[in-house]
Amino acid sequence: MGTPESDGAQIEVVRVFTDTAGRYGNPLGIARAEDVTDVDHQALAAKLGYSETVVVDAPAEHRTKMRIYTPSVELPFAGHPTVGAAWWLMMQGHPVTVLDVPAGPVDVSRTDGVTWVRARSEWTPKFTFHEFADIEEITTLDPADFPEGAHYVWGWIDETRSTVRTRMFAPAMGIAEDEATGAAAIALTARLRRSLYITQGEGSQLFTEWDSDGWVRLGGRVVADHPVVI
Repeated sequence: MGTPESDGAQIEVVRVFTDTAGRYGNPLGIARAEDVTDVDHQALAAKLGYSETVVVDAPAEHRTKMRIYTPSVELPFAGHPTVGAAWWLMMQGHPVTVLDVPAGPVDVSRTDGVTWVRARSEWTPKFTFHEFADIEEITTLDPADFPEGAHYVWGWIDETRSTVRTRMFAPAMGIAEDEATGAAAIALTARLRRSLYITQGEGSQLFTEWDSDGWVRLGGRVVADHPVVI
């Protein structure tokens, strides 16, 4: 396989789970599959350094296939890549209703500026959950405190309103700290069996909806960032 440096492909970048002003959000690298046929996808993701990079096939009949990579591993499913890619495809004039990822088909919808995907919690990576009674303590945590594994720390901002403060550390995936983690939000929603309004990282915003049949909807706002050429 070729190296990332040899291809000269343009990688689109979007930020997923921004606030209402378009701030914060988790960067996502998006490569068109036809542009990186001779590139090692895992090496590409490592070079880019985003928490996830996706390789997206050309859509057909409102459906397409996609693969997801962290800097160190390929994932069968992840939240911010599916939300981000669905929004990006719509902005390219190719809206899809289904994204096929290795874990299974991900339904896509959009309501009032929020892009939604639907997935099962068992598709998500395994996280160790840490609940904090004092959400201010969450802001003091250091990624160095989590040298291995994948950890989602959380606490209630207001339990009656289902608002939650979170951070995520996943050195096992090559991610010291993730600004916004859709898969962890899905897993926490299934764990609590209730819909949530989540603030993660510096101020990213994620929305979830729990369904009693085991599916979870994950939503967020997305904005375009600057593309890069590799």
